Amino acid sequence: MDIQRGLLFIALAFVLILIYQKWLEEQQPPPTSTPQPSAQTSVPAPDTGDVPQAPTAVDQPPESPEQPQAVATSDRVLVTTDLFRAHIDTGGGDLKKVELLKYPVSVDQPDKPFELLRQQGADVFTSQTGLIGRGRDFPNHKTTFNAENTSYELAPGNESLEVKLSWNSPDGVKYSKVYTFYRDSYNISIDYLVDNQTTDTWNGYLYAQFLRTQVVPERSFFLGVVPSYLGGAIYTPEEKYEKIDFADMTDQDLSRDVKSGWVAMLQHYFVGAWLPQQEGPYQFYSRVINTNTAGGPRYNIGYKTLTPTVVKPGERGTLSTKLFVGPKEQERLKQQGEGFVLSVDYGWLTPLSAPLFWILERINAVVNNWGWAIIILTLLIKLAFYPLSAASYKSMAKMKKLQPRLQTLKERYGDDKQKLQQAMMELYKKDKINPLGGCLPIVIQIPVFIALYWVLLESVELRQAEWAFWIKDLSVKDPYFVLPILMGGSMVFQQLLNPSPLDPMQKKIMMALPVVFTLLFLYFPAGLVLYWLVNNVLSIAQQWYINKTIGAKNT
Repeated sequence: MDIQRGLLFIALAFVLILIYQKWLEEQQPPPTSTPQPSAQTSVPAPDTGDVPQAPTAVDQPPESPEQPQAVATSDRVLVTTDLFRAHIDTGGGDLKKVELLKYPVSVDQPDKPFELLRQQGADVFTSQTGLIGRGRDFPNHKTTFNAENTSYELAPGNESLEVKLSWNSPDGVKYSKVYTFYRDSYNISIDYLVDNQTTDTWNGYLYAQFLRTQVVPERSFFLGVVPSYLGGAIYTPEEKYEKIDFADMTDQDLSRDVKSGWVAMLQHYFVGAWLPQQEGPYQFYSRVINTNTAGGPRYNIGYKTLTPTVVKPGERGTLSTKLFVGPKEQERLKQQGEGFVLSVDYGWLTPLSAPLFWILERINAVVNNWGWAIIILTLLIKLAFYPLSAASYKSMAKMKKLQPRLQTLKERYGDDKQKLQQAMMELYKKDKINPLGGCLPIVIQIPVFIALYWVLLESVELRQAEWAFWIKDLSVKDPYFVLPILMGGSMVFQQLLNPSPLDPMQKKIMMALPVVFTLLFLYFPAGLVLYWLVNNVLSIAQQWYINKTIGAKNT
């Protein structure tokens, strides 16, 4: 195999990888087809099957029947902090809407915050918590609570803000559900305060879960990017990070007893996660709620405690959990606990992608511009691979000088490919040229490119990050397609510096590759196209210098 055929194979393999990834996306089964509600229509909560059962205990009476009432339209409590605008519904006492004030929906709408949790429209994503037990009524996410106020705001100088809801059970137990919001934090503490004014011992368990619908993204062959993971995930010290996608939940309910860990619902750039605060064990669970309402199946994933909290008569007790709902900022994720940073899903190249992001982040801390940080990182990667690249380009330069002699051999042997290959190999051996010398270094660099692809695709730090000129968001396509066109032009220029294939068919394919790559890159994140363009420019400079040096030695 000569070097042109090797380079062709590598380029086609890369294109096939992109096509295969798009094919996998197309094969994902869509959610059940049902009419979609309008953005203004509130999707009602299902009325059965979404409250987990209390664990069985031999010393407890039979489980009390689930409260029959469904969540109705209730009062909303507005909570505003430096990072959140949150809406708590007194029907269930749960967060039904969370807007992230530091994250606009787009560069063009800087005053419209991104909604991470929402109850309206087809894309439903809400949090639900409650208490469960046996022999009495417990407040769950269908209970109607009372609120002391309808709005709260984190005052300047205060580091936290408490929002208290209350509910009194028919048997005399008083419950308070207390949300605590913190300054400069996406953590929300949720505490159930149990005031047992009865003559019986109170035993209860806490559960926390997400309710989510599956939304199919718009599909386009030339989208150019593999969609980020949308679905559930769990982490345990024993099994580490595991995805529990919608198909998994449909096939089988998750039910796993664990000692510690976390359970989350992921989407591109953002995550909602339950971080248990009480001592284990817990049970991680999921279920699919098939209802006749619009919007299709809804998916629950969450956890419940397996050890009861005991409150003696006349005493008080607390059951607590913590909710993280916000962007996947890696420094914040690392502070949440073991393995939570893995919610930034780089896939199987995480061991390579994570260090690349670490370097990129350190560069950005100095230059304070993610675009220039990408350019500097490209230069560092190029320097790291310089010895391999130099060997590759020297091989290609020597091959180019052999082109006239190779053409003579082709004319001499005509269609006798076997003799032509033998003659070419003898010529390579005589001139001490390895025809694969230009291919192998490029193969080694492909994983680095794919790893950086995932870094630029998954890192929320680059979301809406401005570079310069017309590039206002490195995480989306170039609005004017300038970078992809320049990248395609750089590929054409690179080919002029490399030896031309002898096979006419190979030559035509190589000439078409810049067009194919340009089309594929039209919708790639601008940051990734910037990396590829800069890498090509540096490669052109290196190839030109090596060609000139070798040419000077032979004159």
